[in-house]
Amino acid sequence: MEEQYSVLEGAEPFYFEGNKVGILVSHGFTGSTQSMRPLGEAYAKAGYTVCGPRLKGHGTHYEDMEITTYQDWIVSVEEGYQWLKERCEVIFVTGLSMGGTLTLYLAENHPEIKAIIPINAAIEIDNMAAAQNVEVRFLDAIGSDIKKPEVIELAYEKTPVRSIGEIVKLMGQVKGDLKKITCPALIFVSREDHVVPPDNSQIIYEQISSQEKRIVHLDNSYHVATLDNDQELIISKTLSFIEQILQK
Repeated sequence: MEEQYSVLEGAEPFYFEGNKVGILVSHGFTGSTQSMRPLGEAYAKAGYTVCGPRLKGHGTHYEDMEITTYQDWIVSVEEGYQWLKERCEVIFVTGLSMGGTLTLYLAENHPEIKAIIPINAAIEIDNMAAAQNVEVRFLDAIGSDIKKPEVIELAYEKTPVRSIGEIVKLMGQVKGDLKKITCPALIFVSREDHVVPPDNSQIIYEQISSQEKRIVHLDNSYHVATLDNDQELIISKTLSFIEQILQK
């Protein structure tokens, strides 16, 4: 089904042409590209080719989100991945929250991916599993879980219950295939997160088959760490991780 609403200012997809190393950056559930743009711009400034796709049904109106499926979100990141493949020799993938889930999905299905950087990635959220069965159309917003004062995430003010059912399906599929992941992984996790339980990242760390993997704990950010106090830390550690991998 087609989206009914126009894209909000700041929620547009972004593309930066650079060298032959590509980085896909994916935003999360009910959010928008705004949450990943600072990272995308920093990676482009470092010379990389960057793609920040807008997930279908996101960045417009929550009624658009309600009619999309998790397969639509997969298609959105696959299209971004193809855009990079046409321009780049190697590709890294990073994503926040459900963007981290989609990062894992891509690594499970594209073994040629050089490395992944999930940030507060979601693979099981018990209260979401319960919420998919409530008798209302929309629940309250889950966006803007940010410690830094006066920073607002461009995210929906309501969460479609039907969409919660979709992310639950996506998380289940991705969690079941974690052992397929063999590429290097740099896993960021906030110690305090009011959306995705931090133990999700520990499960990812334990279940992926990657020889080279490590967890970086974020002490000063909540869920939307890419817009929070640890933004610069995520950018610098990701850039040095990418350089390390490329030098091998």
